[in-house]
Amino acid sequence: MVKLPLVPYRHCSQRIMATLSQTKEIFRRAEAVCFDVDSTVIKEEGIDELAKFCGVGDAVTEMTRKAMGGSMTFKTALTERLSIIRCSREQVNKLITDHPPQLTPGIRELVDRLHQRNIKVFLISGGFRCIVEHVATQLNIPLNHVYANRLKFYFNGEYAGFDESQPTAESGGKGKVISMLKEQHGFKNVVMIGDGATDLEACPPASAFIGFGGNVIRQQVKEKSLWYVTSFGELLKEMENI
Repeated sequence: MVKLPLVPYRHCSQRIMATLSQTKEIFRRAEAVCFDVDSTVIKEEGIDELAKFCGVGDAVTEMTRKAMGGSMTFKTALTERLSIIRCSREQVNKLITDHPPQLTPGIRELVDRLHQRNIKVFLISGGFRCIVEHVATQLNIPLNHVYANRLKFYFNGEYAGFDESQPTAESGGKGKVISMLKEQHGFKNVVMIGDGATDLEACPPASAFIGFGGNVIRQQVKEKSLWYVTSFGELLKEMENI
């Protein structure tokens, strides 16, 4: 019996294995581009910044690293981190005012270019909607194109948990959002761009995934990405080929 050589596993290989050139082609033909936010669109991890602001930074940063590396479910990591932070509404508002999220270089230009070409842009984040909406406003992304987790507060402003019904609260949630967008809008080519394990697992249903390492490089994501970039300039350059 002749043994056939094993084909190395690549993410998105449920169908025919895509190549780098095919991934770039899908990006050039995209009808919608979905971005992760923390460590992708912005330089920091929003939940880590909130934890630092509330004085519990070290404990939460380590848990974020495990979550992004894929060693625990996202919902478990989110629940445990928030139970440590227990931020008030006032603290969240003060964080946004005193330490607004810092945009990653090149993202404003990339989003502008996508909009100029009538490509829809969405932000799909495991972070918090109140922070992500601030980012969306800076980038002229409609707030109804934002999918993120909602913090809950009691009437006196104290922390009351988070909305567990949001798809972004679960592992696999970003993929659920993309499936919903494809169904609602009839998109055929949807690209997901992000730095973490939850972004990688959104392809499929995303037509292609582009790994982003401009702020932090997660080795698992880099190894499984058919196209991995470290600056948004690389994507802007590719758009010149359209």
